[in-house]
Amino acid sequence: MTTENLSAVLEGVGNLRLENRNIPVPQPNEVLIAIHSVGICGSDVHYWKHGRIGDFVVKDPMVLGHESSGTVVKVGDQVKNLKPGDKVCIEPGVPCRKCEFCKGGRYNLCPGVKFDATPPVDGSLSRYYCHDADFCFKLPDNVSLEEGALMEPLSVAIHACKRASVTAGKSVLICGAGPIGLVNLLTCKAMGATKIIVTDISESRLDIAKKIGATYQLCVKDINTETALSEIKSMLGGSPDITIECSGAESSIRLGILVTKSGGVVMLVGLGASEINIPIIEASVREVDIKGIFRYANCYPIALGLVSSGAIDVKPLITHHFTLEEVHKAFETAHTGAGGAIKVLIHCSKE
Repeated sequence: MTTENLSAVLEGVGNLRLENRNIPVPQPNEVLIAIHSVGICGSDVHYWKHGRIGDFVVKDPMVLGHESSGTVVKVGDQVKNLKPGDKVCIEPGVPCRKCEFCKGGRYNLCPGVKFDATPPVDGSLSRYYCHDADFCFKLPDNVSLEEGALMEPLSVAIHACKRASVTAGKSVLICGAGPIGLVNLLTCKAMGATKIIVTDISESRLDIAKKIGATYQLCVKDINTETALSEIKSMLGGSPDITIECSGAESSIRLGILVTKSGGVVMLVGLGASEINIPIIEASVREVDIKGIFRYANCYPIALGLVSSGAIDVKPLITHHFTLEEVHKAFETAHTGAGGAIKVLIHCSKE
């Protein structure tokens, strides 16, 4: 078994092609995985369309994909926690495990982390893929491989909600009803938030937010900040304790800072421009904490537990399915949002 490893390779801006590569051989601490499902992330689309995200630039051909699940085919001779046949989801970042951040439990901040589909590291949008066994998590029997692919974005939400101190009885504003906004909605509900309002410029996405449990929805497409402030406070009966900003838009970040209750938290999840104008004095004098997140740390076991227990159902977020051979159509669908696309899955196995 040496070839027949069909992979989606980004050659440059707008140049995504299928290439048959060699099947990799696992290192002693790795497992070889037959990839089943890969979710398309906004970062995958951004690399495809622009060839870079900030300082991360695609200089050489790179396999895309980092929201993945599959079945273990072979294990390295040092692997004890997994065996062939195990169904797993993949945490795509492998840190150094030696720096102060790794030793302190915040390994997502490790400067030496190797993260799938982040230049120059290849991702997992392929038939077969090798990964460090310590960052592969066995799926409970009642969690499907399709659900397993969504443990990555769900972990982002769990990390955000933990840092924002979402707890029982809190009121939350979520800005943006894309995939990350929606998994934050599901996580806030699971953590006990009692009033959740979701904003977006798309009525169809707000409809989905309503279906999966948002208390209120507000379309902000054609309203100014003052009107949005008034509407949010009216719906909630006051200011939200926490704002989770998932769009990255300057106007949305400004809204979050202005509307959040004094002493509350604005959690920045969405990525937009590198520099923006914000009402910093408003945040300062009202002690509104502005926080950010970078990926996640120690969240995959929590994500699997929440899904396995039934506390969170990610299945309604999966709207489209494509084969690996249909990768171009899948990326176009994710990019345009055609057909009400939320989470687009690519299935890599031949079966």
